[in-house]
Amino acid sequence: MVFLLRTILWSGRLSTLSKGAKSLHYNSAKSKPRGSTVSNFKHTGTGSLISRFLHTDTIMASMVTYPSTHSSGDCPGYYIPGGDKGLIVLQEWWGLNDQIKKEAQYICDMGSGALSVVAPDLYRGKVAIDKETAGHLMGELDWQGAVKDVTATARYLIGQGCTKVGVTGFCMGGALTFAAAALVSEISAAAPFYGIPSRQLADLTQIKIPIQCHFGEKDNLEGFSSPVEFNKLKDELEKAGVNMEFYTYDAGHGFTNHESPLGTYNKEIAELALTRMVEFMKKNL
Repeated sequence: MVFLLRTILWSGRLSTLSKGAKSLHYNSAKSKPRGSTVSNFKHTGTGSLISRFLHTDTIMASMVTYPSTHSSGDCPGYYIPGGDKGLIVLQEWWGLNDQIKKEAQYICDMGSGALSVVAPDLYRGKVAIDKETAGHLMGELDWQGAVKDVTATARYLIGQGCTKVGVTGFCMGGALTFAAAALVSEISAAAPFYGIPSRQLADLTQIKIPIQCHFGEKDNLEGFSSPVEFNKLKDELEKAGVNMEFYTYDAGHGFTNHESPLGTYNKEIAELALTRMVEFMKKNL
């Protein structure tokens, strides 16, 4: 029986989460984007300032670092240059592994040159290959610090010439995407996937930017992303007048992760959801 350990967000406690989606749509008023520019950054390699490049079929990706007010200092990120619409892609609890890099590249390719993408390394080099390690890494995450890293990543993209910046993320990254939508003034649009932050971290009813939410109707991660949680959240956001699109799918948790050990990846649904997300970003950025 497959299960996940996750952190009760914004506390140090771990709890067991178990329990994966149809389409609902809400829209209200848009708000103007806000941003600032930071242009001092450096490329990094393994222990040096030499760029480390990863070639793809379309463009060249690289690992970069940029200033962050996180207590751990500069934030590393996987950067895929493109157009003047910036998009931050936030990792699952596994870390900045090959899967999330491939997802970031896939999303960038779907944007047909419109998007410049950064996937920040919120664990700063640590990557989990099993659920136990992933649970420890997520449990040790400084959530407020991670929000500061999102801010730093948005400023980095603005410094690269992006006129607006959006954020999307999955599982843990989905929860942080919601938080960033409420807390980071440099973010102009957000698309969280199957993850909800604690109320102590962010009041999601205060979101003033367009958001597009994606959840699985068969998601059994109780207390984090199950139908009980996301239906309650949907009602709260609707009552607060948040400008949102809200999609649910006949799928379980992690349905966009083609390497998910949960076995919940659904190619057709993943492509539909990611296409919606990319079009949403192209429209709002």
